[in-house]
Amino acid sequence: MAKLIYGMLCSLDGFIEDSGGKFDWAAPDAEVHQFFNDLVRSAGAFLYGRRMYETMSIWETDASFASHSAVAADFAQIWQAAEKIVYSRTLRSVATRRTRIEPTFDPEAVRQLKASSAGDLFIGGAELASTAFEAGLIDEVHLILSPISVGSGKRCLPTNLRLRLELEDERRFDSGMVYLRYRTQP
Repeated sequence: MAKLIYGMLCSLDGFIEDSGGKFDWAAPDAEVHQFFNDLVRSAGAFLYGRRMYETMSIWETDASFASHSAVAADFAQIWQAAEKIVYSRTLRSVATRRTRIEPTFDPEAVRQLKASSAGDLFIGGAELASTAFEAGLIDEVHLILSPISVGSGKRCLPTNLRLRLELEDERRFDSGMVYLRYRTQP
C-alpha cells in the first residue's frame, strides 16, 4: 500500500508563508532541491488544493522556470510525469497534463487511491493536509526547516489537532536547512 506523505518546506517557527503571503525566504539551494527531487522522484501522484496547484503548475506552464538549473529541470520532469489531483470547487480547467479536478476531498477515495497506487502519494498545501490529518490519512510528515523565524503567517501543521509523530530520519544541509521525516502515530 502506498503512503500518503505531507511534505513541506517551512520556517523554523512553523510557517509556510509569512504574514504577507510570501515564501521567498524558503527557496532551497541546489543541495536541498536535489534532495527533495530524490524524495518525490517515484511519486504516484501529487494531491493539491487549488492555490497550491496554481503555484506548482509553473513547473509545466513556464519552460523558463525549469531552465534555471539542472536540478530545476530535473524537478520539472518529475512533476510533469506524475499524476496530479486538484481538489477545488471553483477551478473549472487545468493548464497541465496528467491532472484531474475533484470537487471535494473524499477520504474514502484517497484510501482507495493509497491501496491501488504504485507509488507514494504526496499531499501539498497546509489546508488540504489539515483535512487529510483529520481523516487519519497521512502516514508520514516530511519537513524541511528553513533557518528563519517569520513570526506569523500560514501554519505548516494544523492548529486544531494533536499529532503524535515518531522521528524516522533527519539530515542537516550546508545551508542550515534541516530535513525531518516523521511517521504518524494513531
